[in-house]
Amino acid sequence: MIKYCLYIMAFVAVSSTAIAQKNISVEDLFSGSFSTEGLQSLNSLNNGTEYLVLNYNADRTQSVDKYSYLTGEKVATLVSSSDINLPIRSYVLSDDEQQMMIVSQRIPIFRRSANSKVHVYDLKTKELTSVSDKLVRSASFSPDGKKVGYVFENNIYYKNLESGSTVQVTDDGEVNKQINGVTDWVYEEEFALVQAYQWSPNSEQIAFISFNETEVPEFSMDVYGTELYQKPYVFKYPKAGEKNSVVALNLYDLKAKSRKEVDLNRDEEFYIARINYSPNGKLSAQVLNRHQNVLDFYYVNPDGSASIAFTEKDDAYVDVTDDLTFLEDGSFLWTSEKDNWRHIYLYDADGKEKNQITTGKWDVTSYYGYDPKSKRIYFQSTEEGSINRSIYSINLNGKNKKKLSAKIGSNRADFSKNFTYFINTYSSATTPPVYTLNRAKDGKQVREIVNNNKLTERLKDFKVSPKEFSTINVNGNDLNMYMIKPLDFDQSKEYPVLMFQYSGPGSQQVSNSWYGRNDYWHSMLANDGYIIVCVDPRGTGFKGADFKKVTQNELGKYEVEDQIQAARQLGAMPYVDASRIGIWGWSYGGFMSSNCLLKGNEVFSTAIAVAPVTNWRFYDSIYTERYMTTPQENASGYDENSPINFVDQLKGKYLLIHGSADDNVHVQNTMRMIEALVQANKQFDWAIYPDKNHGINGGNTSTHLYTKMTNFIKENL
Repeated sequence: MIKYCLYIMAFVAVSSTAIAQKNISVEDLFSGSFSTEGLQSLNSLNNGTEYLVLNYNADRTQSVDKYSYLTGEKVATLVSSSDINLPIRSYVLSDDEQQMMIVSQRIPIFRRSANSKVHVYDLKTKELTSVSDKLVRSASFSPDGKKVGYVFENNIYYKNLESGSTVQVTDDGEVNKQINGVTDWVYEEEFALVQAYQWSPNSEQIAFISFNETEVPEFSMDVYGTELYQKPYVFKYPKAGEKNSVVALNLYDLKAKSRKEVDLNRDEEFYIARINYSPNGKLSAQVLNRHQNVLDFYYVNPDGSASIAFTEKDDAYVDVTDDLTFLEDGSFLWTSEKDNWRHIYLYDADGKEKNQITTGKWDVTSYYGYDPKSKRIYFQSTEEGSINRSIYSINLNGKNKKKLSAKIGSNRADFSKNFTYFINTYSSATTPPVYTLNRAKDGKQVREIVNNNKLTERLKDFKVSPKEFSTINVNGNDLNMYMIKPLDFDQSKEYPVLMFQYSGPGSQQVSNSWYGRNDYWHSMLANDGYIIVCVDPRGTGFKGADFKKVTQNELGKYEVEDQIQAARQLGAMPYVDASRIGIWGWSYGGFMSSNCLLKGNEVFSTAIAVAPVTNWRFYDSIYTERYMTTPQENASGYDENSPINFVDQLKGKYLLIHGSADDNVHVQNTMRMIEALVQANKQFDWAIYPDKNHGINGGNTSTHLYTKMTNFIKENL
């Protein structure tokens, strides 16, 4: 049963003049025609009345400019690339705002990491100082602004900005053996952690995580490039059930120039997912067991001893977040799903829970911070529906909650440092992003900063179909869904259906937010005669932890069951051609579309899988074991949900796509899937994009990829 919302999210560009509109083309998707305007690298200043923006100017220079929150007028230019004769790719201010760290060159390593050329610019003297003549990683100011730490060739260094001297903190770093101060591949990808060192508040100590990768198996992939011979790229990658890096927490005393390992008193494998100093100098560490269902919150003493302040357990897994704020008295704010929904809690300085601050059958989706002056907490939540995001504030005692955002849709806040103002980014399925300045105390709009009215006008020239939001009752659950129909939809006709999904744990695709690239592509396909449907199955997010974690130990079971059953119900609709239902997805979505075509071969006639996992045994330890434990413990969960084991069930048309340099979901997944299909004597289509990573982009690649997928759909669905 499908329950439609009381309203259809009608697109602003749809009008009686639709006959004069042209359909979107694949080339339009990547031409910049649908780009939105926004704000670049906005950072609040300490005074709370001004902010900085990194501007890319018409003369191809870059400048860091200061603006007034109240008026929006530019107050000053702090530095321009023409002043320092260097490009400005990114910047960071010191705590006292007297110096600026400038990245002029950035060479990506993996998803979040990079080697960078870094300088420090003194805003008073206008002097520019190179941090190192090498490309370095994860540079950061010490709190006193007198030093800059960084990592080079897996060792930690810091430069004394007053004396100009450089101190090497560690000396045992070695590629593919030992890492200090930055993370290995799997931590970066799955814990979203790159910089693995922290300065103490008094700038006299550096806490850092070290990674001994010696026993971690190596993965190799060829880079074809333009030379006569391809070159192998080798890096450490722990697959599910294999050996991880052996991690340790270390303290370095700058005065004594001594390094000390912290005794966590553990006799099992573990992950150090976060380290944080409180304002009073106490170091905390969040440590997970390998199964990731027990999180111990440690306090670390200066002598290297440590004790557990509190432990959080879950039958499935405990999510790691950055939602930790220490208060003046040493107590702290923390978010947890322990009552089935993610909410904010207050703990005392000893780690004992004092009170639950937010409550209700909705999730806190972003924690923005705490204002000690007003004693209020600012956060984003799903209180107005799981597909929406709204902004709120609440007292520390959990009372006097205020809604600060005005419109239903997707609201995201960026607060000034003293919580006087916030910039609200609002969008919905009908409204492209609008940036407004609002008062933090009551949410009242002060002024509009940027809108995308030009895009709205431009879209009037195109056929853009609306999203119709609803829920569909599948296997006893009301699942969020949207449908995109042709503008000339005729209920008396039958249409083929293309289902799109991602379906990964805690994810969301059905969202009341502005269009992305795939949405425009789906609209193009709709106006070529297809109905597009997206369903978020069990295991996705923002409907409570029980709904999200039902897939534990069985990734791809319940999600596939839901997609197949949803397709059956769609096929029963009078305007759907049940013999022509396809499905596609990328990454986890490609894993899902493969499984759906194989296990739901009586329902799905076509599938596209881009960069899919085809066997959970091929994927990394932290992600896979979080949801599946190890293959040694859960062999059936791995094997019964991996599409590579069901290739003999292929009946429909299948397109398999991968980038050869995908460091995340390795092309091994597709190569082994191809071999299994060949040995099962199953015909299919496939494409490998040389030297492309998980995003499969660069140059003309995206246009080629989406043209290939478009042609495949039109020829087979």
